[in-house]
Amino acid sequence: MMIFGSMTLRHPGLLAGAVTVALLASPTTATAANYVVTMANMNYGRLPAGLKVGDTITWVNQDSVPHTVTARDKSFDLRLSPGQKGTITLRTAGDVAIYCIFHATMRGVLKVAAK
Repeated sequence: MMIFGSMTLRHPGLLAGAVTVALLASPTTATAANYVVTMANMNYGRLPAGLKVGDTITWVNQDSVPHTVTARDKSFDLRLSPGQKGTITLRTAGDVAIYCIFHATMRGVLKVAAK
């Protein structure tokens, strides 16, 4: 709850003195977005644009070999067997370089903005 101010009301039927009423406004909360990236043909699918802290990405491995989504900054390391899926939640803003530890051609950058 956030209080943006207050005002004083005077009413002749109330006890002597004044009544203070807080003016409240609820903070605007943007809902986190959910994205899906498919790994197929030894590649990450199209990486989502417009990512923000708090968003989630579900990674789906449709290849017949294992893959990882590993952050170079070591903030996450998701390992997926063939047919598996897993989800990460983006915790920090900035450019997060990712790669697959098994396949050098699988790499990319997640561009994450603050909320």
